Amino acid sequence: MSILVLGLGNALMSDDGFGSRMAEMLQTRFRFSSGVAVLDGGTLGLDLLPRLEGIDRLLIIDALEMDAEPGAVFRLEGEEVPRAFASKLSVHQMGVQDLLAVAELQGHLPSELVVWGVQPGTVEMGLDLTPAVTAATDKVLAGVLEELRAWGVDLRHPPEQF
Repeated sequence: MSILVLGLGNALMSDDGFGSRMAEMLQTRFRFSSGVAVLDGGTLGLDLLPRLEGIDRLLIIDALEMDAEPGAVFRLEGEEVPRAFASKLSVHQMGVQDLLAVAELQGHLPSELVVWGVQPGTVEMGLDLTPAVTAATDKVLAGVLEELRAWGVDLRHPPEQF
């Protein structure tokens, strides 16, 4: 079983960088069993297509425009996923919609697709997440980790650095 956890977003646009920050957090706080990759996909869009080859399960983390209160957390799967990226919050989300469509056409769309997302407060230029999105980080992290455990992933914390 091959799993890709893909954090998306533009870290220079405040809450839009949520997925990238979550990927970084996962990479620094945990070590995963073989067959699991965590990638900060940033705003790469279609350039990520080769990374989907041979992937059985894809978990995307991103800021999503869902007309909700800032910081609201969402879990989407299957057919709900392309619809979530239809309302474009950022340029990279058009790329995600295209990425998933081309992967499907080429026969590389993972059999299981889940998105964990958060409603952004702002996507204006800035390096910090808004307080509402920062507050949602632990809930999304817990959801992602539970998802991975349900998929049979062994999670370990890395040894302390001295």
